[in-house]
Amino acid sequence: MEELTAGKGSRVQHARYGPGVIIGVKYAQYVVTFMDQGIIEVDKTDPLFEILHIENQSIELETVSSVETSLLKILRLWGGLTEVVPLGERWEGGVMTLQPKDPSLKPKEIPIEAFFHKIVMVRDRLRVLEQQINSHKQLSDEDKINMQQYITRIYGSLTTFNVLFKQKEHWFTGEKGAKED
Repeated sequence: MEELTAGKGSRVQHARYGPGVIIGVKYAQYVVTFMDQGIIEVDKTDPLFEILHIENQSIELETVSSVETSLLKILRLWGGLTEVVPLGERWEGGVMTLQPKDPSLKPKEIPIEAFFHKIVMVRDRLRVLEQQINSHKQLSDEDKINMQQYITRIYGSLTTFNVLFKQKEHWFTGEKGAKED
């Protein structure tokens, strides 16, 4: 039995981003234009995401064989597993305010949960980059070490955001933290 997916033009609702319309369909995400947030890729399994009205419904992915279909289903099930990184309790429901120097300009408020999610995404993508560098077949060991040191310095630049994490085990650590291990 093949799974069906909502197509372009489907109306959706997201608990964080509000109402929107699907403008693109990818393997594991929908590309959605939200009325207030602009274009955002949303995971098809996001629990905050709801399809209100389906348009242009189609088969999930066109594949050559049933083996590919099964593999894609397995990847979808297991590919969405990511580590849950809790926000520090004192920040829950909080808002980050960016105040321009000019007092006549309006400040920008960002929910801390949304900002924290972006920080965690940066951390996770840096980890994937590290794995790709370490497993790269054409890079020399010296190149891998140089890139790894650069990534470690990036982690060091992000330590300011450690205050947002509930648990110390999730913190960014730079060169100083790496030497202590």
